[in-house]
Amino acid sequence: MFGNLFEEEEDEDFSSSSSLKGRTTKAAEEPPPPRGRSNLCGIKNQGGTCYLNSLLQTLLFTPEFREELFSLGPEELGCLEDKDKPGAKVRVIPLELQRLFARLLLVDQQSASTADLTHSFGWNSSEGTNQHDVQELNRILFSALEHSLVGTTGSAFIQQLYHGTIVNSIVCKECGNVSQRQEDFLDLTVCVCGLSSLEEALWNMFVEEELFEGNNLYRCAQCDTLVTAAKSAKLKKLPPFMTMSLLRFSFDFAKCERYKETGRYSFPFSINLRPFCEQTDGEDSDYCYELSSVIIHKGGCYGGHYHVYIRDIDQMGNWEPPEEEDCKPRSQKKAKDEAKDLSEPKLQEDDPLSVLTAVISQEPTKSVLLDQLGQKLMEKIGLSWSKKFRKEHGPIGKFLQSHKEVFMLVSNGTRVALRANLPSPVSSQQRGTDHRLNTEPEPEPEQGSHWFDLNDSTVTSIRQSDIEKQFQGKESAYMLFYRKTQLHRPTEALKNPQYKVPSHLVQVAQEENARVQELREKFDATNNTVELRLHLVTSYRLENGALQPTHKDQSGNTNLSFDRRKTVGDLRLAIYQMQELWEGDMALTVTRSLPAGLHLYNTLTDDSVSLYSAGIHTNTDLFVWNGREVCGETVLSGAEWEPVLLTVEQEVVNGLDCRETGGAFENGGPGLKKEARGFSGGVTLEEVKEALGEAKDSLLCQEHKGGKRAEQGAGEGGGASGWRVFPPADMQRTLKELSLKDGDALLVLEPRSLDSSVFTRDGDVITVTTPSDCRWLQVEFQPHGGGGGGGGGGGEGDPGNERRRVKVPAAGNTVSHHFMDYFCCVEYCLRQVDCTGKLLSPVCEELSVRDAGVRLMTTLILCPGNAPRSSQLFLHFIVGAAPSAGVELDIIVEKSCTVREVKNKTIIHSSCWHLRKLDWCEEVGEPLVDEDMSLSELKIISGETLVVTEGKLPPKGFLTLPTWLFLEPHMMETERPQADSGHAEERLQVLTDPQCGGNMVQLRNIGQVEISEEATLENLKTQVLTLPALQSVCIPTTAFMRIRQLEGGRLGQILRGQQQTLRKRKIWGECYELLLTVKMGVPGERSYYPPEELVWVASHDPSPRSLCTFLAAHYGLSPDSLLLAKHQPEKHVWEEISTWNQQISKKKKKKKTESLLGAPFHIKDGDIIGVKNLLIDKNRDFTTQEDEQGQLRLRELVEQENAAGCNGAGSQKKSRKPEVALSINVGVFR
Repeated sequence: MFGNLFEEEEDEDFSSSSSLKGRTTKAAEEPPPPRGRSNLCGIKNQGGTCYLNSLLQTLLFTPEFREELFSLGPEELGCLEDKDKPGAKVRVIPLELQRLFARLLLVDQQSASTADLTHSFGWNSSEGTNQHDVQELNRILFSALEHSLVGTTGSAFIQQLYHGTIVNSIVCKECGNVSQRQEDFLDLTVCVCGLSSLEEALWNMFVEEELFEGNNLYRCAQCDTLVTAAKSAKLKKLPPFMTMSLLRFSFDFAKCERYKETGRYSFPFSINLRPFCEQTDGEDSDYCYELSSVIIHKGGCYGGHYHVYIRDIDQMGNWEPPEEEDCKPRSQKKAKDEAKDLSEPKLQEDDPLSVLTAVISQEPTKSVLLDQLGQKLMEKIGLSWSKKFRKEHGPIGKFLQSHKEVFMLVSNGTRVALRANLPSPVSSQQRGTDHRLNTEPEPEPEQGSHWFDLNDSTVTSIRQSDIEKQFQGKESAYMLFYRKTQLHRPTEALKNPQYKVPSHLVQVAQEENARVQELREKFDATNNTVELRLHLVTSYRLENGALQPTHKDQSGNTNLSFDRRKTVGDLRLAIYQMQELWEGDMALTVTRSLPAGLHLYNTLTDDSVSLYSAGIHTNTDLFVWNGREVCGETVLSGAEWEPVLLTVEQEVVNGLDCRETGGAFENGGPGLKKEARGFSGGVTLEEVKEALGEAKDSLLCQEHKGGKRAEQGAGEGGGASGWRVFPPADMQRTLKELSLKDGDALLVLEPRSLDSSVFTRDGDVITVTTPSDCRWLQVEFQPHGGGGGGGGGGGEGDPGNERRRVKVPAAGNTVSHHFMDYFCCVEYCLRQVDCTGKLLSPVCEELSVRDAGVRLMTTLILCPGNAPRSSQLFLHFIVGAAPSAGVELDIIVEKSCTVREVKNKTIIHSSCWHLRKLDWCEEVGEPLVDEDMSLSELKIISGETLVVTEGKLPPKGFLTLPTWLFLEPHMMETERPQADSGHAEERLQVLTDPQCGGNMVQLRNIGQVEISEEATLENLKTQVLTLPALQSVCIPTTAFMRIRQLEGGRLGQILRGQQQTLRKRKIWGECYELLLTVKMGVPGERSYYPPEELVWVASHDPSPRSLCTFLAAHYGLSPDSLLLAKHQPEKHVWEEISTWNQQISKKKKKKKTESLLGAPFHIKDGDIIGVKNLLIDKNRDFTTQEDEQGQLRLRELVEQENAAGCNGAGSQKKSRKPEVALSINVGVFR
């Protein structure tokens, strides 16, 4: 009835598909996980088959159905191996159902697959992602089974178990004649709307009478006239199993939309149907039923998920009381928490590896669903991953991938488990504690009354009281299954999954169990092998507090593969066997490679501990030594002695090679020499000074990264750096106490160095100014043109037109002082060049290199002309056209000049011209209306371009709107004028036809309208109608007119709000109510239904998902089934709109949602949006034959734009698409 409206709801948490990239083992090689604590098997979801899984589990836990199916042997059904043989009659559906039930009962796996069963239905891979109504499936599946079992002994077992009979009676009130009609039923469909319980619905169906009276009379066959009559229905034959379908989904004819009944609707756990039956003289057991299964639907009428509550009649599962902390007494919960604290080991809450390992190891299945890992972590430590660990360790998914030696993904990437299946740290001890705590246990259900929640692959225990929670809400009961109380199970069937299972299926299950167990053992052994790197003491020496290889060209390590389930003693013995010449004791110490070298941490001393318990994982480095010394020197181990690699800078004398010292200038000036040195983190600064061989009175300085002094020093000539002198008290502190880390720089100075011009001391800050080969500016000039002068190497003998370049050190206060000794140029200025080679504004010579915006290591061009002063602006201007069409001229004006003064300084002195600015894309922008404002008040800066445009500005407070007429080739009788704002060069379109699209338009200028900014849109429309060119157009009132902007030759935003003034509504502003032309694709064809105009409110959420949801609600479809695209008529292409969004960015905050109002779509009024329903149309290509013809014309005429429209004729409503039907293909066995 509802097609595919029950689509699966997807999780947006940690995606398993994204985490598959970090897996080292292929999914095909992973064994299926074993059954959980319930000892029941779930069913895998193929993407949208939760409705099928719920119904199959219900049938499996109906023993009478299961045993009737198993009673059919190969002699009646055939063999699956013969199904491809010609002429063989193999009843595939019941055979596959037998195999599936046998796997669910006997194979030790967490979940079974229904792929073979659905393949026997004739479903393809896409059918597994389309979900349907479970009531519809129930009827179709039973019908398919009945057709498949024709001619067998089981051909009538579904009829016997599930089919009942209803008798409908009509009694004539005049003569008493009774007319009866019997009908067969598989399930009873009961009403939910307006009722509160199942009993009330059954009472209305089978007790209440419907009267035919008034205008609704009944024609009696005996009276042969219209008479008053009463109609009623009764249950004539009761089946052993009664199925009730609740009409949760209804249709609101007033709102024309589907909705789900979520009100309270109760149903009993046992019910007596005697009041609703025709024959009531039998025993009570003939009419009494008890609840055995409840299929639950979670979600709304457009999407959701199915799962099922089932009573374990044959006691095949291990039922455990579910945890209900809220229902326990306070004292009991407190005692439970105390016992839990005693049983659990002390967690290192600052170590994410330790926390996650503890969370997973304490799970019964030794694995956790990926989307539940974050919640369990919060329950463990009280903080989420984002607040506790994300800043330091990144997202939890990346953390799991970076520790592949500890964690692995199983169940096709949906669960995370430990690579070693260690026992839970709270195993037997906690169970004993629980036994002591439950001094007053809750009464457990009787045997055969245990309930389980089977939710696809997950099976959990529930209480019978949990079913009452499904009486109402979005997660509520949808189908009820009752069984007669007189149906009793034999004793040998209880707790016996093999009961009445055919022997050949038992053998197949045993073989599969053996294969799975072997696969698990191999997989377990593979995933517990770690790769270790052994560093032998004979290959290392101690230097600068760290271990360095004896030979730099040798790594000094040996790789070893080892099972981490073995002990440290086993590892030591294996290394002894590898090193036959080893003498004496052997110590194994965990080590790490640091920038300063190799450093030792903890030594493995307990030989009885496994490598896993010792924290050894893949790529762990182990140092093999005697535990005391290396090459006769004592080695300090531990985190407090971690070596630090520092950059030591020292003064060098004149004459050293710049490449060798790294700090001397080309002419042999003073500089700094840099050297990387490693020191133990536990040594003091005094010991560092001694290790460097410096005098006692020498100074140690640390690079000063902040402060006012450093900023002042850094600005001197662009090559200065600041250093802070360590006070005497810090000289006795260790490097760790001073928080020095790898890469930090230390400056070593002798007191006499402060007399040099390179080093300047101000309090505890020393400023170092070193001329460096990276502190230069390059100047390009022509020597013969007067640009050459002094020390820059004028080049009088150079060839005539050859340009020269010279490097000038950046060490001056101002630009003019900076180049005074190099270029003696009065009528020349320096200009920078951008990446395209264009000359920028001249550099102000009164400013410093930094304040003038000149970057180091850039090139300046020496050009003729004067440079502006600090109080002046250098501007470009052009007359009457854009820069690409005209010649740019330059002008230098004061910042205090007004717009009128600037205009008079140009070549135009007439009042019929005005100035405009160029916008960021070098198009003519807004006019400078107030000519009495200064350039500084208008925030005009050097380098901007002004356009001198012909035309007198309108009076202050008025707009001049040139009006244009829109011409549509096939609708010439509908006139469309258009206007353009003189303020923003924006054109407005006047429409008289609501079917205008967003394609390229043909325009004809029909005049101008001058109107006040305080006028309303209604006034603008009235004044437009007075234009002479529109006198022949028949427009009854302004209500038949639509005004739109024109942007780049395309119809843009529609102006709304009839009584809003033009100034307040800002006709060039942004609009959040968009009029879109929507086209729904015709399934299987390259064409579209007639277009519809829809108004989309994008003010709150302009994202693609919002538009998709809006269109889905309009068409009555699911948003996930729609594919959208925007049409670009000028290119004849469709641009697909993706509704996927990345949730989390790298900066620990939500990424801003993509807006369709911005790049790359820029959706505006009139844009054409294409819609495809992927449920019935698998073609994702939006291109039509007209688009291909247009693209062909564009290829032939490259520079000519095509103005052909793509609007369809008419605006008739699109017919509703056909819904996807559910079907099962059955062979012919008659």
